[in-house]
Amino acid sequence: MEDVLALYAEAAARPDPARPLVCFDERPLALRADAHPGQPCAPGPHGHPARVDYEYVRQGTACCLLSFAPFDGWRHVAVAARRANADFAQAMRHLADDCYPDAAVIRVVLDNLSTHTAAALYQTFPPDEARRLAAKLEFHYTPAHASWLNIAELELAVLVRQCLGRRLPTLEAVARETAAWEAGRNLAEAGVTWRFAVADARIKLARLYPEIA
Repeated sequence: MEDVLALYAEAAARPDPARPLVCFDERPLALRADAHPGQPCAPGPHGHPARVDYEYVRQGTACCLLSFAPFDGWRHVAVAARRANADFAQAMRHLADDCYPDAAVIRVVLDNLSTHTAAALYQTFPPDEARRLAAKLEFHYTPAHASWLNIAELELAVLVRQCLGRRLPTLEAVARETAAWEAGRNLAEAGVTWRFAVADARIKLARLYPEIA
């Protein structure tokens, strides 16, 4: 826990383009289509809001993989059909090669999901490529039952509230809508002010520390 909190404090106080901090998390999503056509909203004195029938048709699932630099106001959402090792590995390669090609190392905060390991890189790419990516990615894991320490969870909540909290029928629709959301948030440079520090943890979460006689 203190490792992650110290990392946040350092990144917020002293941004280092050579060693950017990125929080990563995923959000599964059920794809749903309208069973019956809805009605758009109508203006005027006799108008009405948009109307959607309660019935829907299940269209499978999707997964949104979010990379979020909370102190830089930048994020990227990748959309996949599932949450698998290869999807995580592809997201990490995009982060390393496309988002931060000039960084010496990218410090990535994530939870302890089984796919969130360097092994996923070796299961997806040839050994030389996997090794190259692993050398550029520095993983920092939140403790068990403390995924709330991952700031990406805050941004995922915003994503759900502003973009995903409605019926989206296909992967293409999810990708299109999340791309528009991402562009707007990045343009506004929406970031996070994180105030929970190591000193706070030692007081408020004292029960988690061992007692020394």
